[in-house]
Amino acid sequence: MAGIALPAVGALGLAAKGSVEGFDELPANLKQPPLSQRTTILDSKGDSIATVYSRDRTVVDLKEISPYMQQAIIAIEDARFYQHGAVDLKGVLRAVNRNAQEGGVAQGASTLTQQLVKNVAVEEAGDDPTKVQQATQQTLGRKIRELKYAIQLEEELGKKKILENYLNITFFGQQAYGVEAASQRYFSKSAKDLDVEEAALLAGIVQSPSRYDPLNDPQEATKRRNIVLQRMAEVGDISQAEADKAKDKPLGLDISKPKNGCITAVKNAGFFCDYVREVFLNDPIFGKTKEDRAKIWNQGGLTIRTTMDPKAQKSVQASIKDHVNQKDEVATAATIVEPGTGKILAMGQSRPYGLDIKKNETTINLSVDESMGGGAGYQPGSTFKPIVAAAALEDGMAPTKSYSAPYKMEYPSPISVCGGKNWVNTDGTTLTNENEAEVGPYSMKKATALSVNTYFVQMIADIGICPVTEMAEKMGVERADGAKMGQNPSIALGTQEMSPLTMANAYATFASRGMYCTPVAIESITQRVGETSKSLEVPKSTCSRAMSENTADTINALLRGVVEDGTGTEAGLGSGRPSAGKTGTTDFRYAAWFVGYTPNMAGAVWVGDPAHKRRMVNITIGGVPYAKVFGGKVPGPIWRDMMSGALEGKPNPDFNRVYIPEDRPDRGRGDDDNDNGNGNGNGGGNDDNGNGDDGDNDDGFIGGADGDTTFPTPEFSIPENWIQGQTNGGNNGNGNGGGFG
Repeated sequence: MAGIALPAVGALGLAAKGSVEGFDELPANLKQPPLSQRTTILDSKGDSIATVYSRDRTVVDLKEISPYMQQAIIAIEDARFYQHGAVDLKGVLRAVNRNAQEGGVAQGASTLTQQLVKNVAVEEAGDDPTKVQQATQQTLGRKIRELKYAIQLEEELGKKKILENYLNITFFGQQAYGVEAASQRYFSKSAKDLDVEEAALLAGIVQSPSRYDPLNDPQEATKRRNIVLQRMAEVGDISQAEADKAKDKPLGLDISKPKNGCITAVKNAGFFCDYVREVFLNDPIFGKTKEDRAKIWNQGGLTIRTTMDPKAQKSVQASIKDHVNQKDEVATAATIVEPGTGKILAMGQSRPYGLDIKKNETTINLSVDESMGGGAGYQPGSTFKPIVAAAALEDGMAPTKSYSAPYKMEYPSPISVCGGKNWVNTDGTTLTNENEAEVGPYSMKKATALSVNTYFVQMIADIGICPVTEMAEKMGVERADGAKMGQNPSIALGTQEMSPLTMANAYATFASRGMYCTPVAIESITQRVGETSKSLEVPKSTCSRAMSENTADTINALLRGVVEDGTGTEAGLGSGRPSAGKTGTTDFRYAAWFVGYTPNMAGAVWVGDPAHKRRMVNITIGGVPYAKVFGGKVPGPIWRDMMSGALEGKPNPDFNRVYIPEDRPDRGRGDDDNDNGNGNGNGGGNDDNGNGDDGDNDDGFIGGADGDTTFPTPEFSIPENWIQGQTNGGNNGNGNGGGFG
């Protein structure tokens, strides 16, 4: 055999070589077959979320397989396994005689070792029909290759290892690959616990898994089982009496249905599971090409520990269930991330993971971008406004900036965009505020609390569009469909489609005082290869500064006002848990949002029609009728309830507090020498502490003694821990200190 030249074998990755040296090279995958196995996905606590596999298999050692199973498979497939070498010459002569009579390849006479060679080829072929055909074609060339490699395997592995590999690679029907998976599927027990009649049934299936399927044809399966039992008696593995007794027993099936894929995920974590799969298939850290990554994923044997916090996940799904029904015309999706780490803690939606459209099931992950298994995204509405404000503050705008903010206005024109160009309102496009009563002038704090459209459009007109899109990029904000961000002032009103994960992680930047961290879902991965395990490198969150701490602190102060006395009061977590956030409602009410955070968790909630067809007017959601849906009315309470549960028992840190005067641009300010510090509000304190003529008696801020201007400059917000009416200002604002009206 050693002198035979082999043709190419694509499925085994072998090249055609005419030399003895080339022929003698044994592929490593024949010694240690890369068997695909199930992959287990865990939450952050180590509990299983789901099991996924391309082939359901659990590799076990030979000592973990019942002796009856070992005897049964040898008796029916290769009774002289321990007597002959890699090739059973008696079987070969018998097959040659039969094939000559038939004029083709009618009988194989393959030993277990030869079958192992073929099964490795089939395993490597995967789902490629061309490679599968090459690995199983009935040709003399394939039989010769099997003989050659079988000889080498016998020399290098030995009988017991060959038997172990064979029992782990063989297909037993019903999606079960390997004897352990088959034992669990048909009898709900481990392979080490199989009794003689159970082992005989499994051994009989191997020749034709469809024909001898005990679920589809129990009578045919019983006949085949009894043939195996009789063969075991004939070769002396069991007595005839034992065989006869076993033949009289029923099949005794105890079926465990296959549980494969994210559709079987527990804790309503199907979409989180699906996102983990998408991360694996898309991140180059797991392989240079998508094909490389898919091969590793399909090979399986992975234990993936994720960032999913079970308490947060449970709270998200409970809140969703309380507020939005599965069969509602609109849906909701929610995501929670951890500021400062990028860890995705929870991800859920009202339409479950599944394929039954009639039940409103879907496999589209409404929380993520299109490239990661999501949709094309949804306009975030006014939840984008804080990004505009952050860009303005970074550009040097004072947090007390006031604009006329009329109820209705034309978009200002021209407005600068990236690349040194201008956007021009050529057709007189106008915009309005939500209510006719919303008429300025407004300060930044009030405009944010009330979500005044015209204020933020005037703001973006002042600073230009480019600083806003650049700030969005620094905060990881991008369109869900992968397109470039539009260079249009309407961006200030949230007209670019985003995903809930994107918005939650962007707001986490505010919570972490300006540090943006890329989102991550995987903590660690261990892969079992053969009998060994190894750790795989996983994506790490990378953090970068998107804005100054002062800017982030100021945004936090602005957004605290939204939940304290603005449009998001129904989302407030109560006085015991400081929170901040922003509502968002799009034109025509196709989508409504609430995005908010505490210093240690950030979350986004979207409600709307994924198809962008059903307006949320005169609609019933969660059994409650609504004339109009607002961001603070439906998404806000969902956010409140999911965050309350997720944060239960967690630390309760506070924000770095800053104070933003409402009307600061109009106040007076004392000079170094002898001004009275007259101004509109916020005058001096009592006695010697800098009375401003028009001020109240409790809000005065002054410079230090002798004109030392130790207060913050007008471009920045004032820390709340500044004490009212500090030292030595002089009565009525007179004196070296100067009053600060």
